[in-house]
Amino acid sequence: MAFCAYAKLNSLCLVSTDGCGRTGNRGGRKCVVVVRAASSSSTSYEEGHLERPKWTGETPLSRLVGALISFKPLYSVLKLGARQVLISTAEKTNIPWREMTREILESEVYKEMDSIQNSSIVYPDYYLNPFHAYDEGNLSWLAAAEAEAATMSMVRRAIPDASSLDEANQIVRGNWLNAIEQHHQQFSGNAMIENILDIGCSVGVSSRYLANKFPSAKVTGLDLSPYFLAVAQFKEKKSTTRKNSISWVHANGEDTGLPSQLFDIVSIAYVLHECPARAILNLVKEAFRLLRPGGTFAVTDNSPKSKILQELSPVLFTLMKSTEPFLDEYYLTDLEGKIREAGFVNIRTILTDPRHRTVTGTVPY
Repeated sequence: MAFCAYAKLNSLCLVSTDGCGRTGNRGGRKCVVVVRAASSSSTSYEEGHLERPKWTGETPLSRLVGALISFKPLYSVLKLGARQVLISTAEKTNIPWREMTREILESEVYKEMDSIQNSSIVYPDYYLNPFHAYDEGNLSWLAAAEAEAATMSMVRRAIPDASSLDEANQIVRGNWLNAIEQHHQQFSGNAMIENILDIGCSVGVSSRYLANKFPSAKVTGLDLSPYFLAVAQFKEKKSTTRKNSISWVHANGEDTGLPSQLFDIVSIAYVLHECPARAILNLVKEAFRLLRPGGTFAVTDNSPKSKILQELSPVLFTLMKSTEPFLDEYYLTDLEGKIREAGFVNIRTILTDPRHRTVTGTVPY
């Protein structure tokens, strides 16, 4: 059944369906989201013809890519190439990657570590893998210092025709926030949003967006990397004073140790594609435990049905898989099914930009 919703944010209007043809089904493709900006121009985000890209799973193409990546001398070249693609994208779109990185590394951010790090944490084995071309994965100062520039680059790649980073963020972040707000309004009886948890918050970019969108709520950012959290806390201290300061927690999102039914919204943004299937399931279950009855769960991440991702060039998808060790497991996971199995109801999936979907669900009363 179609789920058609209308919301406004900064002159942005989001129209979405739950994979229905009511807003138009052309040639078998589902027209999932239409965004109209203030300029009255419109963009349609269409699903591809496949359930997931051919370069994932057990397809011949996927096995070939896997074999290439497993060859260590070639892997080193691919890893370096993937990093250069990110930096090049940033610099071509006026994102000062090197300047932003240097500013963090030459700051007093290191002083935040003692107050943020939970020394009792035992890191899960998958988290110790190299991610994003960093040998130490997310457990390094360089990864933390470059994270925000990398996030900006991701947004620009998602909306390449945007005239500015601000415009791209209005679409990528705006549609994501609208999907969360709208789901909560529709299925939670307009319940007050008092507490929000951002699992896998990295350096706090998504946490700050949530805090700005819901200024009366108390936002908690949680991450496994104390390096990322140190940067998040450092940057938040330098920002404009909020009514409610963001809290930062160094913990495992699979078993947070936080009280049950504490939050009205639990968000996981751009995290699950970095997780094996077992961790995805545990994260979903933990989110269910943490939410109050009527609470909203929101996941935004790569969409297996994205036409753009299905049609990536061989060079790009090979580079991407070389830096994302669990990408296949993510694409093969029936995310909506896992969310349903955990006990959530009112599950909705929206393609909120050409590359990413936002999946929302409700804890039943």
